[in-house]
Amino acid sequence: MALILGSASPRRQELLGVLGVTPDAIRPPDIDEDPDKGELPRPYVERIAREKAQAVEAAPDDVVLCADTTVAMGRRIMGKPADAGEAAEFLTALSGRRHRVYTSVAVRRGDRTWQRTVESRVKMKLLSDLELNAYLDSGDWQGKAGGYSIQGPAGAFIPWISGSFHAIMGLPLPETAHLLQAAGWPVWRRA
Repeated sequence: MALILGSASPRRQELLGVLGVTPDAIRPPDIDEDPDKGELPRPYVERIAREKAQAVEAAPDDVVLCADTTVAMGRRIMGKPADAGEAAEFLTALSGRRHRVYTSVAVRRGDRTWQRTVESRVKMKLLSDLELNAYLDSGDWQGKAGGYSIQGPAGAFIPWISGSFHAIMGLPLPETAHLLQAAGWPVWRRA
């Protein structure tokens, strides 16, 4: 039995390490992550996590772990910005407002899939033009849902959260540990 992480995210690898878990292989799936027409944020993130888990090639006894995170402003899904212009659009919309971050984790072993979704609420401070432009120049927005990462420089823009800091980073720890154990992967084993 092997543990396969279906993600290239160094943050997800780091968070698994907090649980004492090291994946045997890393195989990011190549799937279409575009939202369906009219799809709401929570069902979207759940569908993408499931589709990622199904797309990862694995032996029948292997455990596959995949996750997806999205930022939502009301019904609007703010995925990974395509460029600095879209990142600026996202950050301007989030500036001074509360929004939701959804992270869904899917664990598959054979034909069975276990899944959990965590919703967190986040408030971003009102950004000045100087802060916005300096952040965009940093490049930290690249590859980040909503155009920011709470564990990076944009953490200085987040005065309040309700929910899971680790889920906002991309992998909720208690839920991930529970799913891995449900699939038969020992999280708290001794070396």
